[in-house]
Amino acid sequence: MFSRSDFNIWSVLKNCIGKELSKITMPVVFNEPLSFLQRMTEYMEYAKLLRIASEQADPVERLKYVSAFAVSALASNWERLGKPFNPLLGETYELTRPEFRIICEQVSHHPPISAFHADSESFSFHGSIHPKLKFWGKSVEIQPKGTVTVEFPKLGEAYSWCNVNCCVHNIIVGKLWIEQYGVMDVVSHKNGLKATLNFKTAGVGNKDLHRVEGYISDRNKRKTHFLYGKWTEFIKCTDYVSYEEYCKENGYKFKRADERSKSPNESPGTTPRKVLSKLNSLKMSSFKSLSISEPDDPPEPAEGDIPKSDSTYSIDIPNSVTLWEAEARPGNTAEYYQFTNFAMSLNQMEDHMKQPRALCPTDSRLRPDIRKLEQGDMDGAAAEKTRLEEKQRENRKKSKKGDDGGLFPRWFKHTINPHTKQEDWIYQGGYWERTDDSFELDIF
Repeated sequence: MFSRSDFNIWSVLKNCIGKELSKITMPVVFNEPLSFLQRMTEYMEYAKLLRIASEQADPVERLKYVSAFAVSALASNWERLGKPFNPLLGETYELTRPEFRIICEQVSHHPPISAFHADSESFSFHGSIHPKLKFWGKSVEIQPKGTVTVEFPKLGEAYSWCNVNCCVHNIIVGKLWIEQYGVMDVVSHKNGLKATLNFKTAGVGNKDLHRVEGYISDRNKRKTHFLYGKWTEFIKCTDYVSYEEYCKENGYKFKRADERSKSPNESPGTTPRKVLSKLNSLKMSSFKSLSISEPDDPPEPAEGDIPKSDSTYSIDIPNSVTLWEAEARPGNTAEYYQFTNFAMSLNQMEDHMKQPRALCPTDSRLRPDIRKLEQGDMDGAAAEKTRLEEKQRENRKKSKKGDDGGLFPRWFKHTINPHTKQEDWIYQGGYWERTDDSFELDIF
């Protein structure tokens, strides 16, 4: 990856406070060489958890592993500071692995909406994401609007949830770091079961950095199991009685030291007016560090640091079972956008894809701007990114005139999700059986 240390980020962001970053053209230096469709595919890194869930006879056991899968989908976000490329309307991405196959499509450009459908012999997993990004002076907040659904067709069961928010800290001062926060409810629509997971903010002393805690409740809202761990590392589960017994002697591990800290549902946009006024007066900046202190300012020694978890508060409750553990990243991950092994494979042109018409012509692997960035050609990537954005604008003009034949979206339909009863983008089928002989799609 390229060094961003000398790039003038403030020249881009100073006019973005409180705005959606999806509407701001960002320099390619901020990107990682993946499309958002590929980034969304990283949901599936631990797809084996869904297979394990489908093999459980007890619905509570199934919910445990579905909940672990929901948390595992966020693990690859840690230290991933590059922005994925915005998909073009009609762009697709496919991936086949032993545990699943998945097809993604960019179904809307304004607002940007990405839909996906993964399936296997034992499950299907689908949803649509409408990411919203906002800059709040010292941080960027990513809100992954949308609902995702897991189905076990042979069991006639479905589960759904919404992902929590993500915040990138120290945008202006210090080293960047990522925090996931909010409440995630994983609902079993058939059995009336629910897992409520609280992704905690770091808190004073970083006691709760990366911490996830929650419980499973039955249809009578009785808590039966306790879930806990870190979204970067692992998730464990124990019965609620064991948790309560553990709390009697270790209650301090579960109480927040900073009761005055913001609620997970609060916007990080609580940047003091004094700080904003100082930011607005800045002319130049560095990506890694930028001093905004004034002589009369009180010292803030923690400002700009990357927090480290305090091992004093490690939790290991008796009778716990480990549901999921994150795989170690490659040793050179810091040189390659902090990618996991799974992420590193997503741009690979496999041999069978090189055959004529084997790969859909709208697949993200064929995007020249992403490929050039991956190859280290920054100027070429920037030029191609600009060209593709201009071409998309021309295609939109044709679409308004009806000249595109109504091609997009091609694989998903905007309708009602039968399980959540909410609007969603549902896979129509046909992608894996396509021939592409009827017409050529030219978006790249």
